[in-house]
Amino acid sequence: MTSSFTALEALGHEQLLLVAEPAAGYRGIIAIHSTKLGPAVGGTRVWRYDDERAALTDALRLSRGMSYKNALAGLPFGGGKSVIWDQGAVDRQALFRAHARAIESLHGRYITAEDVGTTVSDMDVMRTVTRHVAGLSSGAGDPGPFTARGVFRALLACAQHAWGSQELGGRRVAVQGVGGVGAHLARMLHEAGAVLMIADVNSERARRAAADLGAAVVSPEAIYDADVEIFAPCALGGILNDDTVPRLHAQIVVGAANNQLLENRHAEQLRERGITYGPDYVANAGGVISGAMDLAGWTREQANQRIERIYDTMLEVLVEADSLGISGAEAADRRAAALLG
Repeated sequence: MTSSFTALEALGHEQLLLVAEPAAGYRGIIAIHSTKLGPAVGGTRVWRYDDERAALTDALRLSRGMSYKNALAGLPFGGGKSVIWDQGAVDRQALFRAHARAIESLHGRYITAEDVGTTVSDMDVMRTVTRHVAGLSSGAGDPGPFTARGVFRALLACAQHAWGSQELGGRRVAVQGVGGVGAHLARMLHEAGAVLMIADVNSERARRAAADLGAAVVSPEAIYDADVEIFAPCALGGILNDDTVPRLHAQIVVGAANNQLLENRHAEQLRERGITYGPDYVANAGGVISGAMDLAGWTREQANQRIERIYDTMLEVLVEADSLGISGAEAADRRAAALLG
């Protein structure tokens, strides 16, 4: 109990809800970081965690990232996140109805949508129990393409900052993870003329993407050693750490994954190596921006315009970081913290 309160206080969270419905195979954590700018918004992740501590840490870090992401994207939302501990074969509809009941108990303080391990169909099931859900088939739908577009815009900003040019023709790019977002990003990079190297824990998915895009495939472990100019992490978090940062050859790191830095100090390690790092929650805001179509009544054009502006936000963060002699991650954190008061 003490450690949970300590974790809450350290990251500045408002509320943590742990819920279990054994009959539905449901064990969930809902973390609300901030409602200062509006109801906490953030997706639901289903993952097979090693232990309860890992699930709690993920929920807390992801929810704070959503507060920062929503603030810098100029959205009228706070930040939250929920995780469901994947316990194997269960009735999926019963699982998500249970999760929806937990969300409904918060009376609108938290609104969810898709994340890793969840789908539009899951959101539709939840909508039968609670109205506090976005990413529905009747609304914006799959946020993946929107997220990928935002990451692509962020990548162009990083290229402009690092090289003075947005031209990607012939640039060597490693894409780590070609799932719901990474596959769309890889397609955009291919169409821009980039030379792609792909890795995914699902070898068949990597093979199919590579065949479609004329890309090379490497193992998930070898991707860190790839001779590329841009490294795009689009899988899970914590992949920029003491082991991987020294191995990178890339001059730019920017991608769709949340919490790419294992610790904040790894952003400084990237800066010391002369690597331009595009903070993840600035780059991957396209998905939650698309959710504003469901939650705030935005038109698709309004959402797309805001996603295009991710380029400007990323460039401003990188310029500010250089002027202050700090990492892009620290510059982004300072901006977001100021907006959250």
